[in-house]
Amino acid sequence: MNSEELNRALVALIEKKAELHKLTYDDARYDDVEEELHDLEDDFNDEYGAFLEAALEKVHNDLGSDTDVLLPTAYLPANTSGTPTPKEGVWIDSEKYSGKEARLTLVPNPTRLVLTVGKAVQQEVWKA
Repeated sequence: MNSEELNRALVALIEKKAELHKLTYDDARYDDVEEELHDLEDDFNDEYGAFLEAALEKVHNDLGSDTDVLLPTAYLPANTSGTPTPKEGVWIDSEKYSGKEARLTLVPNPTRLVLTVGKAVQQEVWKA
């Protein structure tokens, strides 16, 4: 697995998602940008899905979570800053953080999974 290519693909995907988020539904470019985003998501999942799903499965197990592992593109943040907000990513239950809202986010630069628990905890739980 080439981690630099993975990171470039992840950045491109997040940037396209952010571009679409800035457009209104009545924007003439909306449908085209949305289609480009879907194509990027499909390509990303085809190329890196199995690798990332295995990493997500391991992280879920390590956290004592029985939440279903989703496609890697579900875990994306809103931007490429590398510091997700407490509402970004996918909610998971975790024995380790019982009763707290825990989220996993797939962030770039370098590609890694970040666990966010409320506003108090943010830690890298996996790195490509």
